[in-house]
Amino acid sequence: MASITIDQVDKVYPNGFQAIYGLSLDVADGEFVVLVGPSGCGKSTALRMVAGLEEISNGELRIGERIVNDVEPKNRDIAMVFQNYALYPHMTVAENIGFALKLAKIPKAEVAARVTEAAKMLELSDQLASRPSQLSGGQRQRVAMGRAIVREPAAFLMDEPLSNLDAKLRVQMRADISRLQRQLGVTTIYVTHDQVEAMTMGDRVAVLKDGYLQQVDTPQHLYDRPGNVFVAAFIGSPSMNLYEATLAGRALRLGDESLMLPGATFDQRPALASYDGRKIAVGIRPEDLEDATLAADVADGATISSTVELTESLGSEIVVHFALDAARVDPGNPDAADDVSGADAVARFDPRSACRAGEPVGIAVTVENLHFFDLDSHEAIWD
Repeated sequence: MASITIDQVDKVYPNGFQAIYGLSLDVADGEFVVLVGPSGCGKSTALRMVAGLEEISNGELRIGERIVNDVEPKNRDIAMVFQNYALYPHMTVAENIGFALKLAKIPKAEVAARVTEAAKMLELSDQLASRPSQLSGGQRQRVAMGRAIVREPAAFLMDEPLSNLDAKLRVQMRADISRLQRQLGVTTIYVTHDQVEAMTMGDRVAVLKDGYLQQVDTPQHLYDRPGNVFVAAFIGSPSMNLYEATLAGRALRLGDESLMLPGATFDQRPALASYDGRKIAVGIRPEDLEDATLAADVADGATISSTVELTESLGSEIVVHFALDAARVDPGNPDAADDVSGADAVARFDPRSACRAGEPVGIAVTVENLHFFDLDSHEAIWD
Protein backbone atom coordinates (compact mmCIF):
# COMPACT_ATOMS: atom_id res chain seq x y z
CA MET A 1 0.00 0.00 0.00
CA ALA A 2 1.11 3.54 -0.67
CA SER A 3 0.02 7.14 -0.89
CA ILE A 4 -0.53 8.83 -4.26
CA THR A 5 0.56 12.41 -4.87
CA ILE A 6 -0.50 14.36 -7.95
CA ASP A 7 1.50 17.59 -8.00
CA GLN A 8 0.61 20.40 -10.44
CA VAL A 9 -0.11 17.95 -13.25
CA ASP A 10 -1.16 19.11 -16.73
CA LYS A 11 -2.37 17.07 -19.67
CA VAL A 12 -2.02 18.60 -23.12
CA TYR A 13 -2.70 16.50 -26.21
CA PRO A 14 -0.67 16.81 -29.43
CA ASN A 15 -3.48 18.79 -31.08
CA GLY A 16 -3.14 21.43 -28.36
CA PHE A 17 -6.25 20.50 -26.37
CA GLN A 18 -5.62 20.74 -22.63
CA ALA A 19 -7.64 18.25 -20.59
CA ILE A 20 -6.11 18.84 -17.13
CA TYR A 21 -4.87 22.12 -15.63
CA GLY A 22 -2.48 22.08 -12.66
CA LEU A 23 -4.14 19.22 -10.82
CA SER A 24 -2.82 18.72 -7.28
CA LEU A 25 -4.25 16.01 -5.07
CA ASP A 26 -2.83 13.99 -2.18
CA VAL A 27 -4.37 10.57 -1.55
CA ALA A 28 -3.27 9.15 1.79
CA ASP A 29 -2.23 5.56 2.32
CA GLY A 30 -5.42 3.49 2.58
CA GLU A 31 -7.71 6.39 1.65
CA PHE A 32 -10.69 6.10 -0.72
CA VAL A 33 -10.88 9.22 -2.92
CA VAL A 34 -13.53 9.73 -5.57
CA LEU A 35 -13.05 11.92 -8.65
CA VAL A 36 -16.43 13.20 -9.79
CA GLY A 37 -17.69 15.64 -12.38
CA PRO A 38 -19.68 15.91 -15.60
CA SER A 39 -18.70 14.29 -18.88
CA GLY A 40 -15.48 15.71 -20.28
CA CYS A 41 -14.27 17.23 -17.00
CA GLY A 42 -10.98 15.29 -17.07
CA LYS A 43 -11.58 12.76 -14.30
CA SER A 44 -10.88 9.65 -16.40
CA THR A 45 -7.86 11.36 -17.97
CA ALA A 46 -6.47 12.05 -14.49
CA LEU A 47 -6.99 8.41 -13.50
CA ARG A 48 -5.33 7.16 -16.68
CA MET A 49 -2.30 9.35 -15.97
CA VAL A 50 -1.97 7.74 -12.55
CA ALA A 51 -2.25 4.35 -14.23
CA GLY A 52 0.39 5.25 -16.81
CA LEU A 53 -2.05 4.91 -19.72
CA GLU A 54 -1.73 8.64 -20.51
CA GLU A 55 1.50 10.61 -20.50
CA ILE A 56 1.88 13.54 -18.11
CA SER A 57 2.60 16.82 -19.91
CA ASN A 58 3.82 18.72 -16.85
CA GLY A 59 4.02 18.18 -13.12
CA GLU A 60 4.93 15.21 -10.96
CA LEU A 61 3.21 11.99 -9.99
CA ARG A 62 4.37 9.94 -7.00
CA ILE A 63 3.20 6.57 -5.75
CA GLY A 64 4.64 6.26 -2.29
CA GLU A 65 8.02 8.00 -2.40
CA ARG A 66 8.68 7.02 -6.01
CA ILE A 67 8.27 9.42 -8.93
CA VAL A 68 6.49 7.42 -11.63
CA ASN A 69 6.04 9.91 -14.48
CA ASP A 70 8.09 7.72 -16.82
CA VAL A 71 7.46 4.33 -15.21
CA GLU A 72 5.63 1.74 -17.33
CA PRO A 73 2.08 0.86 -16.15
CA LYS A 74 3.06 -2.72 -15.32
CA ASN A 75 5.77 -1.44 -12.98
CA ARG A 76 3.63 1.01 -11.00
CA ASP A 77 2.18 -1.61 -8.65
CA ILE A 78 -1.40 -0.58 -9.30
CA ALA A 79 -4.49 -2.56 -10.32
CA MET A 80 -7.21 -1.03 -12.49
CA VAL A 81 -10.89 -1.97 -12.68
CA PHE A 82 -12.54 -0.87 -15.91
CA GLN A 83 -16.10 0.05 -16.84
CA ASN A 84 -16.44 -2.86 -19.28
CA TYR A 85 -14.91 -5.47 -16.92
CA ALA A 86 -12.27 -6.50 -19.56
CA LEU A 87 -12.68 -10.21 -18.85
CA TYR A 88 -11.38 -12.97 -21.11
CA PRO A 89 -14.50 -14.74 -22.44
CA HIS A 90 -12.76 -18.08 -23.08
CA MET A 91 -11.41 -18.31 -19.51
CA THR A 92 -13.22 -19.46 -16.38
CA VAL A 93 -13.76 -17.17 -13.42
CA ALA A 94 -10.80 -18.76 -11.64
CA GLU A 95 -8.57 -18.31 -14.69
CA ASN A 96 -9.62 -14.68 -15.12
CA ILE A 97 -8.96 -13.86 -11.49
CA GLY A 98 -5.58 -15.56 -11.46
CA PHE A 99 -4.38 -14.52 -14.92
CA ALA A 100 -2.08 -11.69 -13.80
CA LEU A 101 -0.51 -13.96 -11.20
CA LYS A 102 0.10 -16.61 -13.84
CA LEU A 103 1.84 -14.04 -16.05
CA ALA A 104 3.98 -13.06 -13.07
CA LYS A 105 4.99 -16.74 -12.74
CA ILE A 106 3.62 -17.04 -9.20
CA PRO A 107 3.66 -20.69 -8.05
CA LYS A 108 0.44 -22.55 -8.90
CA ALA A 109 -0.32 -23.35 -5.27
CA GLU A 110 -0.11 -19.70 -4.28
CA VAL A 111 -2.23 -18.65 -7.27
CA ALA A 112 -4.90 -21.17 -6.29
CA ALA A 113 -4.84 -19.98 -2.67
CA ARG A 114 -5.15 -16.31 -3.59
CA VAL A 115 -7.94 -17.00 -6.11
CA THR A 116 -9.86 -19.07 -3.57
CA GLU A 117 -9.52 -16.37 -0.93
CA ALA A 118 -10.63 -13.61 -3.30
CA ALA A 119 -13.58 -15.66 -4.56
CA LYS A 120 -14.73 -16.27 -0.99
CA MET A 121 -14.45 -12.57 -0.20
CA LEU A 122 -16.49 -11.71 -3.31
CA GLU A 123 -19.03 -14.54 -2.94
CA LEU A 124 -17.87 -16.14 -6.18
CA SER A 125 -16.81 -19.53 -4.81
CA ASP A 126 -19.65 -21.32 -6.60
CA GLN A 127 -18.85 -19.64 -9.95
CA LEU A 128 -15.12 -20.41 -10.22
CA ALA A 129 -15.68 -22.90 -13.06
CA SER A 130 -18.12 -20.64 -14.94
CA ARG A 131 -17.27 -18.42 -17.90
CA PRO A 132 -18.13 -14.68 -18.06
CA SER A 133 -21.07 -15.28 -20.42
CA GLN A 134 -22.75 -17.35 -17.72
CA LEU A 135 -22.55 -14.57 -15.12
CA SER A 136 -24.73 -11.59 -14.27
CA GLY A 137 -23.37 -8.06 -14.64
CA GLY A 138 -22.76 -7.84 -10.91
CA GLN A 139 -20.88 -11.14 -10.87
CA ARG A 140 -18.71 -10.04 -13.79
CA GLN A 141 -17.81 -6.88 -11.94
CA ARG A 142 -16.90 -8.98 -8.90
CA VAL A 143 -14.59 -11.06 -11.09
CA ALA A 144 -12.90 -7.87 -12.28
CA MET A 145 -12.53 -6.84 -8.63
CA GLY A 146 -11.12 -10.26 -7.77
CA ARG A 147 -8.49 -9.95 -10.49
CA ALA A 148 -7.37 -6.68 -8.89
CA ILE A 149 -7.46 -8.01 -5.33
CA VAL A 150 -5.27 -11.07 -5.91
CA ARG A 151 -2.42 -8.90 -7.19
CA GLU A 152 -2.19 -7.24 -3.75
CA PRO A 153 -1.28 -3.89 -5.35
CA ALA A 154 -0.25 -0.64 -3.71
CA ALA A 155 -3.38 1.04 -5.09
CA PHE A 156 -6.68 0.36 -6.82
CA LEU A 157 -7.82 2.58 -9.70
CA MET A 158 -11.48 2.26 -10.71
CA ASP A 159 -12.93 3.93 -13.81
CA GLU A 160 -16.75 4.09 -13.56
CA PRO A 161 -16.96 0.38 -12.69
CA LEU A 162 -20.70 0.41 -11.97
CA SER A 163 -22.02 2.36 -14.95
CA ASN A 164 -23.09 -0.78 -16.87
CA LEU A 165 -25.18 -2.15 -13.98
CA ASP A 166 -28.85 -1.58 -13.29
CA ALA A 167 -29.92 0.64 -10.39
CA LYS A 168 -30.42 -2.16 -7.85
CA LEU A 169 -27.07 -3.77 -8.63
CA ARG A 170 -25.30 -0.41 -8.44
CA VAL A 171 -26.55 0.09 -4.89
CA GLN A 172 -25.40 -3.41 -3.91
CA MET A 173 -22.00 -3.05 -5.60
CA ARG A 174 -21.42 0.38 -4.02
CA ALA A 175 -21.73 -1.25 -0.63
CA ASP A 176 -19.59 -4.23 -1.67
CA ILE A 177 -16.75 -2.09 -3.02
CA SER A 178 -16.78 0.17 0.04
CA ARG A 179 -16.72 -2.86 2.36
CA LEU A 180 -13.86 -4.47 0.45
CA GLN A 181 -11.82 -1.29 0.39
CA ARG A 182 -12.15 -0.89 4.15
CA GLN A 183 -11.36 -4.57 4.69
CA LEU A 184 -8.27 -4.49 2.47
CA GLY A 185 -7.14 -0.98 3.40
CA VAL A 186 -5.83 -0.35 -0.13
CA THR A 187 -5.38 3.20 -1.40
CA THR A 188 -8.15 3.73 -3.96
CA ILE A 189 -8.99 6.36 -6.58
CA TYR A 190 -12.47 5.90 -8.00
CA VAL A 191 -13.90 7.81 -10.97
CA THR A 192 -17.62 8.39 -11.48
CA HIS A 193 -20.01 10.94 -12.94
CA ASP A 194 -22.64 9.90 -10.38
CA GLN A 195 -22.56 12.22 -7.38
CA VAL A 196 -24.60 9.72 -5.30
CA GLU A 197 -21.80 7.17 -5.76
CA ALA A 198 -19.25 9.81 -4.86
CA MET A 199 -21.05 10.91 -1.70
CA THR A 200 -21.77 7.41 -0.41
CA MET A 201 -18.38 5.81 -1.13
CA GLY A 202 -15.55 8.29 -0.75
CA ASP A 203 -13.59 9.27 2.33
CA ARG A 204 -13.04 12.44 0.33
CA VAL A 205 -14.51 13.65 -2.94
CA ALA A 206 -12.67 15.71 -5.56
CA VAL A 207 -14.97 17.67 -7.88
CA LEU A 208 -13.63 18.53 -11.33
CA LYS A 209 -14.93 20.81 -14.07
CA ASP A 210 -13.33 21.55 -17.45
CA GLY A 211 -10.00 20.10 -16.30
CA TYR A 212 -9.80 22.17 -13.10
CA LEU A 213 -10.14 20.86 -9.56
CA GLN A 214 -13.02 22.79 -8.01
CA GLN A 215 -12.99 21.46 -4.45
CA VAL A 216 -11.86 18.40 -2.51
CA ASP A 217 -13.29 17.56 0.88
CA THR A 218 -15.33 15.04 2.84
CA PRO A 219 -18.79 14.35 1.36
CA GLN A 220 -20.59 16.09 4.23
CA HIS A 221 -18.41 19.19 4.06
CA LEU A 222 -18.94 19.46 0.30
CA TYR A 223 -22.68 19.35 0.93
CA ASP A 224 -22.62 21.82 3.84
CA ARG A 225 -20.01 24.26 2.51
CA PRO A 226 -19.71 24.10 -1.28
CA GLY A 227 -16.95 26.42 -2.45
CA ASN A 228 -18.69 27.69 -5.54
CA VAL A 229 -21.92 27.56 -7.55
CA PHE A 230 -20.82 24.58 -9.61
CA VAL A 231 -20.05 22.38 -6.60
CA ALA A 232 -23.23 23.53 -4.88
CA ALA A 233 -25.36 22.47 -7.83
CA PHE A 234 -23.46 19.27 -8.56
CA ILE A 235 -23.60 17.87 -5.03
CA GLY A 236 -27.11 16.98 -3.90
CA SER A 237 -30.12 15.38 -5.56
CA PRO A 238 -32.38 16.99 -6.68
CA SER A 239 -29.97 19.79 -7.49
CA MET A 240 -29.77 22.98 -5.45
CA ASN A 241 -32.09 25.79 -6.57
CA LEU A 242 -29.94 28.78 -7.59
CA TYR A 243 -31.39 32.24 -8.13
CA GLU A 244 -30.36 35.85 -8.30
CA ALA A 245 -31.42 37.83 -5.23
CA THR A 246 -30.84 41.26 -3.72
CA LEU A 247 -29.68 41.76 -0.15
CA ALA A 248 -31.19 44.71 1.76
CA GLY A 249 -30.09 44.63 5.39
CA ARG A 250 -31.40 41.34 6.71
CA ALA A 251 -34.00 41.06 3.95
CA LEU A 252 -33.31 38.89 0.94
CA ARG A 253 -35.38 39.88 -2.08
CA LEU A 254 -36.00 36.86 -4.29
CA GLY A 255 -38.05 37.98 -7.28
CA ASP A 256 -41.38 39.13 -5.87
CA GLU A 257 -40.78 37.26 -2.61
CA SER A 258 -38.81 38.34 0.46
CA LEU A 259 -37.07 36.30 3.15
CA MET A 260 -35.67 37.55 6.47
CA LEU A 261 -32.23 36.24 7.32
CA PRO A 262 -31.34 35.45 10.94
CA GLY A 263 -28.47 37.31 12.58
CA ALA A 264 -26.54 34.04 12.83
CA THR A 265 -26.24 34.00 9.02
CA PHE A 266 -24.12 37.16 9.12
CA ASP A 267 -22.12 35.84 12.07
CA GLN A 268 -21.24 32.71 10.12
CA ARG A 269 -20.60 34.63 6.87
CA PRO A 270 -19.05 37.99 7.85
CA ALA A 271 -18.38 38.91 4.22
CA LEU A 272 -22.10 38.81 3.45
CA ALA A 273 -22.64 42.22 5.08
CA SER A 274 -20.52 43.86 2.36
CA TYR A 275 -23.10 42.79 -0.23
CA ASP A 276 -25.84 44.95 1.27
CA GLY A 277 -27.76 46.56 -1.59
CA ARG A 278 -26.14 44.29 -4.17
CA LYS A 279 -27.24 41.30 -6.17
CA ILE A 280 -25.95 37.91 -5.11
CA ALA A 281 -26.63 34.29 -5.99
CA VAL A 282 -28.64 32.40 -3.40
CA GLY A 283 -28.85 28.61 -3.21
CA ILE A 284 -31.73 26.71 -1.61
CA ARG A 285 -31.57 22.95 -1.32
CA PRO A 286 -34.87 21.16 -2.06
CA GLU A 287 -34.72 19.50 1.36
CA ASP A 288 -34.75 22.96 2.99
CA LEU A 289 -38.22 23.65 1.55
CA GLU A 290 -41.38 22.27 3.12
CA ASP A 291 -45.14 22.59 2.82
CA ALA A 292 -45.87 25.50 5.21
CA THR A 293 -48.97 23.74 6.57
CA LEU A 294 -46.75 20.89 7.83
CA ALA A 295 -43.66 22.80 8.93
CA ALA A 296 -43.16 23.39 12.64
CA ASP A 297 -41.97 26.64 14.22
CA VAL A 298 -41.73 28.64 11.00
CA ALA A 299 -39.96 31.94 11.67
CA ASP A 300 -41.47 35.23 10.54
CA GLY A 301 -40.35 36.08 7.03
CA ALA A 302 -39.38 32.49 6.26
CA THR A 303 -42.13 31.55 3.81
CA ILE A 304 -42.74 32.12 0.14
CA SER A 305 -45.85 31.65 -1.97
CA SER A 306 -46.08 29.98 -5.35
CA THR A 307 -48.12 27.68 -7.56
CA VAL A 308 -47.44 23.98 -7.85
CA GLU A 309 -46.48 22.97 -11.40
CA LEU A 310 -45.87 19.25 -10.88
CA THR A 311 -45.67 16.71 -8.08
CA GLU A 312 -43.76 13.42 -8.03
CA SER A 313 -44.70 11.06 -5.22
CA LEU A 314 -41.82 8.82 -4.14
CA GLY A 315 -43.52 7.31 -1.11
CA SER A 316 -41.07 8.67 1.45
CA GLU A 317 -41.41 12.20 0.06
CA ILE A 318 -43.06 14.30 -2.61
CA VAL A 319 -40.87 16.15 -5.07
CA VAL A 320 -42.66 19.40 -5.85
CA HIS A 321 -41.90 21.62 -8.83
CA PHE A 322 -43.03 25.21 -8.53
CA ALA A 323 -42.41 28.62 -10.10
CA LEU A 324 -40.35 31.49 -8.70
CA ASP A 325 -40.32 34.90 -10.34
CA ALA A 326 -36.56 35.28 -10.14
CA ALA A 327 -33.66 34.93 -12.56
CA ARG A 328 -31.93 31.60 -12.31
CA VAL A 329 -28.17 31.24 -12.00
CA ASP A 330 -26.43 28.91 -14.45
CA PRO A 331 -24.28 26.43 -12.47
CA GLY A 332 -22.14 25.69 -15.51
CA ASN A 333 -22.81 21.96 -15.63
CA PRO A 334 -23.07 20.77 -19.24
CA ASP A 335 -24.75 17.55 -18.08
CA ALA A 336 -27.57 19.40 -16.28
CA ALA A 337 -30.95 18.63 -17.78
CA ASP A 338 -32.62 21.80 -16.52
CA ASP A 339 -33.22 24.76 -18.82
CA VAL A 340 -31.79 27.67 -16.86
CA SER A 341 -33.92 30.13 -18.83
CA GLY A 342 -36.97 28.84 -16.99
CA ALA A 343 -37.99 29.54 -13.43
CA ASP A 344 -38.65 26.06 -12.13
CA ALA A 345 -37.73 25.32 -8.53
CA VAL A 346 -37.80 21.98 -6.73
CA ALA A 347 -38.75 21.10 -3.17
CA ARG A 348 -38.84 17.88 -1.17
CA PHE A 349 -42.08 17.84 0.82
CA ASP A 350 -43.29 15.53 3.54
CA PRO A 351 -45.48 12.80 1.95
CA ARG A 352 -48.42 14.03 4.03
CA SER A 353 -48.56 17.19 1.93
CA ALA A 354 -51.88 17.66 0.13
CA CYS A 355 -50.46 20.03 -2.52
CA ARG A 356 -51.72 19.52 -6.05
CA ALA A 357 -50.56 20.67 -9.47
CA GLY A 358 -52.13 23.98 -10.46
CA GLU A 359 -52.93 24.97 -6.87
CA PRO A 360 -51.30 27.71 -4.76
CA VAL A 361 -48.88 26.59 -2.05
CA GLY A 362 -47.15 28.20 0.90
CA ILE A 363 -43.56 27.05 1.25
CA ALA A 364 -41.54 27.25 4.46
CA VAL A 365 -37.83 27.95 3.93
CA THR A 366 -35.12 26.85 6.36
CA VAL A 367 -33.39 30.22 6.04
CA GLU A 368 -30.53 29.12 8.32
CA ASN A 369 -29.40 26.72 5.58
CA LEU A 370 -29.33 29.12 2.64
CA HIS A 371 -26.14 29.34 0.58
CA PHE A 372 -24.73 32.59 -0.81
CA PHE A 373 -22.38 33.20 -3.74
CA ASP A 374 -20.82 36.16 -5.49
CA LEU A 375 -22.76 36.70 -8.69
CA ASP A 376 -19.67 37.43 -10.80
CA SER A 377 -17.06 34.96 -9.49
CA HIS A 378 -19.60 32.31 -8.39
CA GLU A 379 -17.44 31.77 -5.29
CA ALA A 380 -19.09 31.13 -1.92
CA ILE A 381 -19.46 34.11 0.40
CA TRP A 382 -17.99 33.35 3.82
CA ASP A 383 -15.19 35.34 5.47
